[in-house]
Amino acid sequence: MTKSNRREFLESCLAGIAAAPGVQGQTRQRPNFLFFFPDQNRWDWSPAHHSGIRMPALTRLMQGAVTFDRAHCASPVCAPSRACLATGQEYDRCGVRRNDESFPIASTTVYERLRRAGYRTLACGKIDLATGELVAGRGLGTDGRRFTREWGFTDAIVNAGKQAGAKCYLTPPVGPKDAYYAYLDALSPSQGRLCAEDFQRRNAPKELVWTDTTPSPLAEEHYLDNWIGRNGLALLDRAPKDEPWFLIVNFAGPHYPMDIPRRLERLYRGPDRVVEAFDQPHGYSGTVEAAHHVRIRQNYAAMLENIDRWLGVYLERLRERGDLERTIVVYASDHGEMLGDRGRWGKELPYESSLGVPLCISGPGIRPRRSTALVSLIDLTATLLDYAGVERPKEMQGFSLRPLLEGRAQAHREYLLSGLYDWRLVRNGRYKLITQFEGAAARLYDLEEDPWEERDLAPADPGLVGKLQQLMRAGSYRPA
Repeated sequence: MTKSNRREFLESCLAGIAAAPGVQGQTRQRPNFLFFFPDQNRWDWSPAHHSGIRMPALTRLMQGAVTFDRAHCASPVCAPSRACLATGQEYDRCGVRRNDESFPIASTTVYERLRRAGYRTLACGKIDLATGELVAGRGLGTDGRRFTREWGFTDAIVNAGKQAGAKCYLTPPVGPKDAYYAYLDALSPSQGRLCAEDFQRRNAPKELVWTDTTPSPLAEEHYLDNWIGRNGLALLDRAPKDEPWFLIVNFAGPHYPMDIPRRLERLYRGPDRVVEAFDQPHGYSGTVEAAHHVRIRQNYAAMLENIDRWLGVYLERLRERGDLERTIVVYASDHGEMLGDRGRWGKELPYESSLGVPLCISGPGIRPRRSTALVSLIDLTATLLDYAGVERPKEMQGFSLRPLLEGRAQAHREYLLSGLYDWRLVRNGRYKLITQFEGAAARLYDLEEDPWEERDLAPADPGLVGKLQQLMRAGSYRPA
């Protein structure tokens, strides 16, 4: 196919996007969506920002994609962030305030809106919309389909995350309460208790959860992210080729505990290969030694490399199906990971290491480049609806990225919001204001001059604090 013919083909794939959904004959013209959504991949741990990250599939994808350098989550913890994404709403309106709460079944998700529009909506992995059930020990059903119809999926195989799945398994009556542990227990010999007790052993207090870098006791094929990857391919293979589809693959990594298959340990620490191109955490003041910080970061990078391997497999499967040129591919994450910066671990914090996420979008009609536009994960919700030809609900607080993706705009938002528990933040292109965090009424940072957020400017500039507080109170806003 010549370049001109290929361009005409790609344009024809988008020709019917704006048409009313559900009209026979227009359905196939709308693009498919493949959404890779790992858990806890911080923004600067991607090929765009880190030379030590071995992600060749994502690197190739970025060559034909818009890669966003300033993408943020609306709330930096799993369940609220994913509820914000599902609804296109900010934290205060997403319906989930904590990681131990389940998504309100009565709320309408973007997945349901796509399904009503004629899409086959598919999901696998750690969806995190029923965390209240996991905390209570009730699980997600051993077939992985509990609540999935209510959330808007045509077909799905969902599972708990690493820690919640282990806790559920070991909660009396001991045994599998989600699809992954049912799979492990069906092996001969059974592997469910082995996996659950390994995760429980690693779940020690404070930073010890991150410092245990021993490999997984499971064979590589039974490793959680590899099981999730196979499930997504099975869902994709069941999708009819004459219907548009949406598939979200929710990997459990690179979320802690830092377990990796033995093969990846050999690659990162020898003898097969050694990767040591990892900086020390910024401003770390704990007891972990420098050499061990490298081991922690090796494991984090290894989990990302494994996810990237699956991205390559999926892209090849799309090519085999003839779907590659009519599929919009999204790579993002629900939140970041402190990785020892400021002596902190995990997420839940209003700092860039916790808030920032990678975001890469490729597909028909998308004009590749790096973008410094301010974007929120909730903008993905409106973007999916836009490309699917579904009208954006007026109450939705996310805004379509399509003008940016197609080169018709350079900027998107004037400012971003995020929040969790009692603290809230607003940031524009340069400054970030955080309120009610760890006893401080307000903290102000200049992200251009002070990217590590170490010098609080609030006492010296009350005028700017007031202006940003006014934006925060406005709550609902429009793109720049």
